[in-house]
Amino acid sequence: MQDTKTKIKDGITLHTINTDKFKTDLIAMFLTTELSKENVTKNALISLLLRRGTMRFPSQEELSKKLEEMYGGSFDCGLDKIGNNQVFKLYIETIDDEFIPQSTNKMWKESLKLILEVALNPYIENGAFKQEYFEQEKKTLTQLIEGRKDNKAQYALNRCVEEMYKDEPFGIYKFGTVEDIEKIDNKSLYEYYQELIQDCKIDIFVSGNIQEKEIEELVKDDENIKKLKEREAKYYPVKIEKKKSDNKEKVVEESLEVTQGKLVLGLNVNIEDEDKKYATIVYNAILGGTPNSKMFQNVREKSHLAYIASSSYMRHKNTIFVNSGIEISNYEKALKIMKEQIKDMEEGKFTEEELKEAKKVIMEGAKTLYDEQDSQITYCFGQEIATSNDVSIEEYMKKIEAISMEDVLEIAKVVKIDTIYFLKN
Repeated sequence: MQDTKTKIKDGITLHTINTDKFKTDLIAMFLTTELSKENVTKNALISLLLRRGTMRFPSQEELSKKLEEMYGGSFDCGLDKIGNNQVFKLYIETIDDEFIPQSTNKMWKESLKLILEVALNPYIENGAFKQEYFEQEKKTLTQLIEGRKDNKAQYALNRCVEEMYKDEPFGIYKFGTVEDIEKIDNKSLYEYYQELIQDCKIDIFVSGNIQEKEIEELVKDDENIKKLKEREAKYYPVKIEKKKSDNKEKVVEESLEVTQGKLVLGLNVNIEDEDKKYATIVYNAILGGTPNSKMFQNVREKSHLAYIASSSYMRHKNTIFVNSGIEISNYEKALKIMKEQIKDMEEGKFTEEELKEAKKVIMEGAKTLYDEQDSQITYCFGQEIATSNDVSIEEYMKKIEAISMEDVLEIAKVVKIDTIYFLKN
C-alpha cells in the first residue's frame, strides 16, 4: 500500500492509494483545524449542516437520490478529535468502474466532485445556511451533547480526558457545550465557515483502482478548489510530548444513576522520543490491550472484580487509559489490583511469553489494514498530521517486532498515574 501525495495548493494535499484489491472506490476528505473553546461548538454544528445539502443538491433527499443513481453509493460525515485538533471527516464509497456498465460516467469522478461540493459548497440562502436546517441542527446538536451520558463507559473515558487535560485543548469535548449553541447565530456561523475552509488543513484521499493523473487534474480544475486560497494551515501537528504534571494522583468522583461503576485511570507516559512510541504500544498490549493482558486476567478473570478491564494507548497525546466496569462496592479492591499491575510492569514482572503474545496481537491488527480501505486511509491520515517521518505499515510492523523486554521495561519505569476517575451512583 502506497500513499502518493500531490500538493494541490499550500495546505491542500491530494493522497492517492492505487489498489485493485477492492470492488469499491473510497473517497475521503479531512478538514483539520485547531481545537479551541471558542470554535468547538461552531465546528460541531457545521459538521451537521454540511450533510443537509449543497447548492446543486439542496436537501438530504436530493443528495440521497444522487447517491442512488451512483449504484447505491454511501455517504458519511462526522467530527473527530485528534490530539489538539478537531477534524471534519467526509466519506463517499461507490462501486469500482470495473464492475459497472462502461457507458456510465466514472464513479470515482462523480464521487470526487460530490464530496468536494459537500465540503466546500453547502446549501446557502440569503448569505447564511438555510434557516430551517440551522434551527433543526441546533436541536440535533443539543440532543447529542445532552445524550453523552447515555453511554456510561464512553462518558467516563471522556470525563477522565477532560479532567486530565483540563487546561489544554485536548480536554475540550469535541461537540462543545449546550450553552454555546444558544450564542451562535446563522449568519456569523456561515461567515466563520468561510474563514474555516480558507485556513484549515485539507487532505483529500482517493483509494481504488484509479488513474492518479486524471484525479489530480480533476481536483485542480474543480471550481470549489479554485476558490480556495493558498494557506499556512492552522492546526497542531501531532507529536510525542510530555504532559505537564506535578506527579500527584488526582482523584475525581462523579455520581449519576448507574448500576455499574466506571473506573478509569489516566496514565502519563513520560517520554519525548518518537521511536519510543513503539515500545509503548507493546507495553499497553501487555498491560491491558489484549484478552491475555495483566488487567484482563488479574482484575477480571482471577479476582472477578470487573466486568471489563482493558487499556488503550492514545498515541497522539502519549497517554494510556485503563478502563473498567465494576461493582461500585469493589472500588477500593479493583483500584488496588489495577495499581499492582502497573507496579509489576515497572518492576519487570512480565515474561517473554507475554511480550511475544502482545506483539502477535499487534501484528495481526496491523495486517488487517491491508483488507480495509477506510483503515488504510485512517492510517495514512494519522501519518500525515504527525511530525515524525511517514512510516509504512511494513515499517511499523518491523519496529514492533524489534521491541525487546528492555525496551518495554524502559517505558514501564516512566509510566505514572495522573488521574483516577470514578463514576458511581
